[in-house]
Amino acid sequence: MKVLILGASGMLGYSLYANMSEYHEFEVFGTVRDIAGKEHYYNKPKGYIIKNVNILDLDKVKQIVAELKPDVVINCIGLIKQLSISKKYTSAITINALLPHQLAEICSSYEAKLIHFSTDCVFDGKKGNYKEDDLPTATDLYGKTKHMGEVYYGGHITLRTSIIGHELISSISLVEWFLNQEKEVKGFTKAIFSGLPTAYIAKLLAEKIIPNKSLSGLYHLSTFPINKYDLLTKISKVYDKNINIYKSDEVIIDRSLNSEKLRSEIGFVPPDWDELIEYMNADFKKWYTLCR
Repeated sequence: MKVLILGASGMLGYSLYANMSEYHEFEVFGTVRDIAGKEHYYNKPKGYIIKNVNILDLDKVKQIVAELKPDVVINCIGLIKQLSISKKYTSAITINALLPHQLAEICSSYEAKLIHFSTDCVFDGKKGNYKEDDLPTATDLYGKTKHMGEVYYGGHITLRTSIIGHELISSISLVEWFLNQEKEVKGFTKAIFSGLPTAYIAKLLAEKIIPNKSLSGLYHLSTFPINKYDLLTKISKVYDKNINIYKSDEVIIDRSLNSEKLRSEIGFVPPDWDELIEYMNADFKKWYTLCR
């Protein structure tokens, strides 16, 4: 089975590219725009990289899909909330809202299934335990455009989730930011998270989601909710990070997702957080540490 990953140099895209290439049943291809300074990360994975791909060049994307004829296209491209460009209306609308639907059209034309990633940030976080039929309540540009970009028609899939994991160079995400801190950090006891490590998402895609050809539409992908203080405490233990994490209740937000629908359809029982962090750490040692 051919799998094409769009955006194989980002935090999610690289993890999916590296880990899914380990499965013999998949022939994995990944598009990147520029991997200058990151080339060494691509020596070990068994997939195939397609360089110099501007995802907004839809003719180029269409050409790649036409030539490869992938069975599945996974869109890992999006403007993340932490970047200032995500606050620019034209950029956010083009990449987060419009592009996924353009990709869905291309995939439909070549009989490929699109798997697109959305976010828990389509909700404002006032109540938590959100289900797929809960009305999105985001008030910011990022959340609104991610909601607009959700593709749940034509046999395609949108997975709403949140991720933790490792980056190739930057330190924007929670785990990389935390590991780069010294002395002390705040751990928010009332900020609730229910996402998954990127490496574990790769495992679920390969073993549970892609093989289930009947899946289509909108699904929440999550695990047991945990507050950020407990999460950082567990990460510090597994990664042997000597740092003081002090409790803070100044941030109150709960964007936890209820994923009973997907769990039931694919037979997924989430591991506990200790196991998930051990899994993430093993992935870090396999794909990232030798390149740093």
